[in-house]
Amino acid sequence: MNSQDTPANRTISTHKKARIADRTATGVLYGTAGFFLLLLAAITIYILVKGAIAYKPSMLSWGRDGIATEFFNTIYLVFLSLIFSVPIGVAAGIYMAEYAREGRLTQFLRMSIETLSSLPSIVVGLFGYLVFIVMTGSKWNLLAGSLAVSILNLPLITTTTEDALRSVPKSYREGGLGIGATHWETIRTVILPCAFPRIITGVILAAGRSFGEAAALLYTSGMNSDVNIHNWNIMSRSCILNPLRPADTLAVHIWALKTEGTQAGADQIADFSAAVLIIMVFLFSLGARFLSRVLERRMNGTESKRGK
Repeated sequence: MNSQDTPANRTISTHKKARIADRTATGVLYGTAGFFLLLLAAITIYILVKGAIAYKPSMLSWGRDGIATEFFNTIYLVFLSLIFSVPIGVAAGIYMAEYAREGRLTQFLRMSIETLSSLPSIVVGLFGYLVFIVMTGSKWNLLAGSLAVSILNLPLITTTTEDALRSVPKSYREGGLGIGATHWETIRTVILPCAFPRIITGVILAAGRSFGEAAALLYTSGMNSDVNIHNWNIMSRSCILNPLRPADTLAVHIWALKTEGTQAGADQIADFSAAVLIIMVFLFSLGARFLSRVLERRMNGTESKRGK
């Protein structure tokens, strides 16, 4: 028997191989993450630089050469879509995590949610066109676009809420029920505050998709806007606050300028619109993160403890 081939030496050799494999895998994962970070940074910098080069003061106006109308339409559409999708999605997530019993019905609901999340946005846009435009006898409008986008957001918000609620330790539920609270009171006062940051993450992801959505809006909200900034009669189709008017968002505006733009400087306006859209999403994410932290502290009583 070889004197070097001992159990101790074999154990050391195995540990060395394990460390080498661990370091190799760690290096590959770090390299992959770094590659995607560099790719994201390169795309962002490229778009921002092109937008800065193309910038002209007239692009901030409400006129034909400006993007102020599309900027407002984007924010308005995201706001309307979240009004519809967040309550329904959070309620569905609460039901799936806290009330639904395992069975055929629950399995069917999960399959439906997964199927809905995998639908192409163009299909949802056609559905929105048939239901919200044709069947209602209306024309392209912002409300129909927000409803179509809400359909795209529902699966993400629902699954995120369900996962967030299931990640809360079981002892939290037992503690709430142990002090005499009902199931709903435990959900509302204990479980939801603990899961709130992860739910907000799902809402942020859904809003980010709404900012960049274009295919579903081509069939529902339209590709142009005819508004009068001085008209504040919400019943008028030229009022900017009227959700029943046609409205193109920044994403739709970029697509139209790059494919069918006939006006002078269409490419420059599209480049500046893309830069504004990226900045908008970034600022929205930061603001939502800050708001979620503030609300989390208030719900968990952190601020009151610090005050004492």
